[in-house]
Amino acid sequence: MMRIALCQISSTADPQENLALLRAQVATAAAEGARIVQFPEATQCRFGVPLTPMAEPLDGPWATAVREIADEHDVVVVAGMFTPGEAGRVTNTTLVTGAGLHLGYAKIHLFDAFGFRESDSVTPGDKPVTFEVDGTTLGLATCYDVRFPELFRALADTAPVILLGASWGAGPGKADQWDLLVRARALDATSWVLACGQADPDADYGSAPTGIGRSAVVDPLGTVRARLGGAPGMLLSDVDVAAVEEARRTLPVLANRRL
Repeated sequence: MMRIALCQISSTADPQENLALLRAQVATAAAEGARIVQFPEATQCRFGVPLTPMAEPLDGPWATAVREIADEHDVVVVAGMFTPGEAGRVTNTTLVTGAGLHLGYAKIHLFDAFGFRESDSVTPGDKPVTFEVDGTTLGLATCYDVRFPELFRALADTAPVILLGASWGAGPGKADQWDLLVRARALDATSWVLACGQADPDADYGSAPTGIGRSAVVDPLGTVRARLGGAPGMLLSDVDVAAVEEARRTLPVLANRRL
């Protein structure tokens, strides 16, 4: 078993405020025995503001502070931030830090849909990223990535657990799509999918995707084990990594695929 905490927060436009929120959430999760503390996409700063001034490298002050918090509580923290990109853009990065780890995943699929153009301000990544904690390999995905099953199948080759951070855009049908897609990707990969989203904010930020909540823990056969609503909250889940092997014997889609 690996205990993972999903911290469904509502980020502000102030990275220091968000860092203080992260610090408090990590302390609470660690006290409950979490080994990994997962935060959503855009934890460092919400969407809907200029992102270039917010961008910092992985060895910059914000990510370094997160590493210090993780090390203080002997956990691994996973949190969305923005690092410098190309041609004045940023990279939408998932930071993984603590327990000797300090790395980032650059979001591959950018949200150019539903009237929003993430690619105008964000440089895409180009490769999947996994990491190991206590002998278990975990994969990373970010928000719009959930619409692309090929990424999840690639991660599933080595990762029985996939952590998905999001700042999902609101709108007609979007909550249903999120719920469906998270479950579908767990079935595609026959892996655990732990989907941590930004909470539904009180304010209206226009077309910026600032979150609807609905963080969820989904098992390798697509069953939702736990889910939050729209408000801020924390899910603590004991993930049975061994259940993946049994699921893949029962539903061997990875072994049976031909393309």
